[in-house]
Amino acid sequence: MTHEVLNGLPYPLGAQYDGNGVNFALFSSTATRVQLCLFNKNGTSETHIDLPQYTDEVFHGYIKGIKPGQLYGYRVYGPYEPEKGHRFNHHKLLIDPYARQLTGPIISNNTMLGYIPFSAKQDLSFNRRNSSPFVPKCVVVDDDAYKFKADKPKTNWDEVIIYEAHLKGFTARNPEVDKALRGTCAGMSSKKVVDYIKSLGITSVELLPTAAFLTGGFLLDKGLTNYWGYDPIAFMAPHAPYLSSGDLNEFKHMVDVFHEAGVEVILDVVYNHSGEGDQMGQTLCYRGIDNSVYYRLNKDNPRYYDDTTGCGNSFNLGHPRVLQLVMDSLRYWADKVQIDGFRFDLATTVARDNNNQFTINSDFLSAVQQDPTLQRLKLIAEPWDLGWGGYQVGSFRPGWAEWNDKFRDTVRKFWKGDEGVASDLAYRITGSSDVYQNRGRKPWETVNFITAHDGFTLYDLVSYNGKHNEANGEENRDGSDNNNSWNSGAEGQTDDKGILLNRERRARGLMATLLLAFGTPMIQAGDEILRSQQGNNNTYAQDNELSWIDWENMTPAGKRMLELVKKLLCIRKIYPVMEQDDFFKPENFLWCRPDGETMNADDWKSYVRALSCFINNENKDIFIIFNAFSEDIKWTLPAQNTHKWRLIMDTSGVNKECEMMREVVAPAWSVLFFEQENG
Repeated sequence: MTHEVLNGLPYPLGAQYDGNGVNFALFSSTATRVQLCLFNKNGTSETHIDLPQYTDEVFHGYIKGIKPGQLYGYRVYGPYEPEKGHRFNHHKLLIDPYARQLTGPIISNNTMLGYIPFSAKQDLSFNRRNSSPFVPKCVVVDDDAYKFKADKPKTNWDEVIIYEAHLKGFTARNPEVDKALRGTCAGMSSKKVVDYIKSLGITSVELLPTAAFLTGGFLLDKGLTNYWGYDPIAFMAPHAPYLSSGDLNEFKHMVDVFHEAGVEVILDVVYNHSGEGDQMGQTLCYRGIDNSVYYRLNKDNPRYYDDTTGCGNSFNLGHPRVLQLVMDSLRYWADKVQIDGFRFDLATTVARDNNNQFTINSDFLSAVQQDPTLQRLKLIAEPWDLGWGGYQVGSFRPGWAEWNDKFRDTVRKFWKGDEGVASDLAYRITGSSDVYQNRGRKPWETVNFITAHDGFTLYDLVSYNGKHNEANGEENRDGSDNNNSWNSGAEGQTDDKGILLNRERRARGLMATLLLAFGTPMIQAGDEILRSQQGNNNTYAQDNELSWIDWENMTPAGKRMLELVKKLLCIRKIYPVMEQDDFFKPENFLWCRPDGETMNADDWKSYVRALSCFINNENKDIFIIFNAFSEDIKWTLPAQNTHKWRLIMDTSGVNKECEMMREVVAPAWSVLFFEQENG
């Protein structure tokens, strides 16, 4: 195999097809030589071409005649000096950080990809085993081959309803999806799936990580796989098993189909670390290209990594080339794949400076702030990590939404019956103004959630007192112990009708509180049908029926919850006051006692397990009762004018809806929603 090799250009980085050939460009500040490896269709025959030019710390070369579909990788030469932070090893085939597509999944094999951890000094020895047979190959693609039909929906932030879903878990057991397409982008974009999500009232689907990720030896040794996908290795390439056709355009088509339905697509992205792990991990990409640049290393001993993520390493966004990679990746997904926004995993890490301190003036946040493409997108931070000063809820820049775990914890405690949370609940329901009403921030910047992929499902929250993670093979030590859950009287499965009624009512109360609160609500997929994970609150490695949504065996309670969710989301749209773009003034929002009088300071100090709020609106006033008490409560509705109140919703189903009334019996564990005409 012969190729005409020209010098090419150092920019843009990656493999750029221009119709006649491909320009290859790879950054490395310390490498002495970069070898482009071209493979046949089976990935078995390897041809080496030295990239001829080195400009601005970029190795580059143009290869005539190369076309989309060509398989490639890199071998990078340089010093192997772990004590100095250098881990070059040309025996390891490396993935292009800018790869758009890979030939298959990445399976950890410590013998071939890195080091066998026999001793604490194993990483100091030079591993000469060739990893090529075990590493997926990069694929040259034509970025502009797919022609999008639909425009981005561009939903206003104050109208957004987020639906967090796992691409595989959502379709793996879905009878409406062709068996051959389940667990793939093609399955996710099938008409029945999209129609279902649209019918709920969802505006934005947030997909758990879809970029190429790794299953490490730790899981393989236990017969498990990485399900969630939070061990990325190539930020711009979709996870290969998610492409049923093996074609990148399948991912783009999925986005296009959702856009045709008016639904946005938000990606959960992981730029805080890579799947290469700590010093004992695999050499797959960044470690072998320029370890001392891509990762934050211990300043006193650069053999080791500064780890604020709990995943073995932390990406070094304080370096301009690493920051460039992340920014280029985000713009690629936004421009070439038409993604509408991003949720940043452990976002505190990517917002740390060179001293490892979180700052809103970090290089990353500053770069995003001035980027005209990214500023138009929906940006969501998970505002914490495991490092010092890692908890930063409320601290990100205006314009960033944040996962608000204060909302999650307070609402869970209230519906569990805890004391002393009533005043905090009032803040959470009104958009967490105590956290976000500063620097011009808005109520929609709090992403309210009660459950997410990490933790109990909604039904397990009312069915288990403790986690049951034995299937993870860690003797139930993994996963959070701070669940704020209550099993309603029995742990797990039961036939007790009273307990089942209690569970259903509290689950409905939790969901109603989420969807009637001010801010941006996020529903975990499957909670609308009360799915269970049998008490496992950390299913990161459970790529099986424990995690996959069971659509065919929906319980009667699940069917009722599904209808309630649809109704609640209709209420949010019918009453614009529920989608506020700014915080309420005190005179427009009053908290009331069961006797209809406004609560005073002493009332807030008492043991309050039931609250109600009056919302003054231009056309229709709103009154909501939250009864997390185990008994029915007689409630006098506010006498704001001569009109009676109309009951729109009772989550318990006891009271007849559309009835006109001045007082009501609020059933135990229920939420009631009323309207009243002004004038």
